[in-house]
Amino acid sequence: MDYDTLLQILGASIRFGTPLLLACLAGLYSERAGIFDIGLEGKMLMAAMSTGAVAAITGSVWIGLLAGIAGSLAFALVHGMASITFRGNQLISGVALNFVASGITVLIAQALFRQGGRTPPLSGEGRFNPITLPFAEALSSVPLFGPFYAKVLSGHVILVYVAFLLVPLTWWVLYRTRFGLRLRAVGENPASVDTAGVSVVRLRFSAVIITGVLCGLAGAYMSAGLQAGFGREMTAGRGYIALAALIFAKWRPWAALWATMLFGFLSALSLRPDVISNTIGIDIPGPALDALPYVLTVLALAGFVGRAIPPRAGGEPYVKER
Repeated sequence: MDYDTLLQILGASIRFGTPLLLACLAGLYSERAGIFDIGLEGKMLMAAMSTGAVAAITGSVWIGLLAGIAGSLAFALVHGMASITFRGNQLISGVALNFVASGITVLIAQALFRQGGRTPPLSGEGRFNPITLPFAEALSSVPLFGPFYAKVLSGHVILVYVAFLLVPLTWWVLYRTRFGLRLRAVGENPASVDTAGVSVVRLRFSAVIITGVLCGLAGAYMSAGLQAGFGREMTAGRGYIALAALIFAKWRPWAALWATMLFGFLSALSLRPDVISNTIGIDIPGPALDALPYVLTVLALAGFVGRAIPPRAGGEPYVKER
């Protein structure tokens, strides 16, 4: 594999890993607060449809982004009410939202555009356009670092850079702020937080809302950044892969970055079967390469990446003692 090919794969890894990173961080906030969220997939799908539809109608990707966040937040609040207010089963609530999203997104898109559940292709101001970082062209002639800067780090849409900035921000919020301390505490021992006079319900709803916003960004990136419009089931299981990456990362922000980029790398590699064939000298069928991210998902969930201990109060509704 030559250096230029490697840079192409690394650049694609970032593009494919970005929605996973955003969804993984979303799940991190939720699960750290003790709310298991299988519904990341559904929120991403709803956000992708809302962004694609509104951007196609208005011609503005920023209005589409707000619509995507609103659609994801609506699903997040439903999950929060079912899991926190009514103390329902969190896993069943998340799965139900995924099924609802799978049907309602196609139904709304078909009703609006009559294109088989898709939105019209987005272009111009209706989608996010790549950003060239400063000095990318000037540094491109510098050996090794120049091409890496110009072809891997530069040329992505704004949500890619937002996703990467959210990693240190999430670390700071969780480990250096009072809110983060309380959020982690409510996922481990909500009774002690309640005894200290802090509302468990408010903290958990705050985490659910943050999850909704981040899933909204992930879905908006899918339909207006990675692709140019919404298509049915376009998330293709990325919400579940993000959950696997979260377990792989053991609920830590920096580890979540590397875990999601690993999944993104496997997705990028599946598009270049010639690279694998030339490297190992064996022709691997395309479907087998497409399955690589999902195989890693199964391995992560099966515990082959080491024991991952979730927050102790995760998945358990909190009932205030009287």
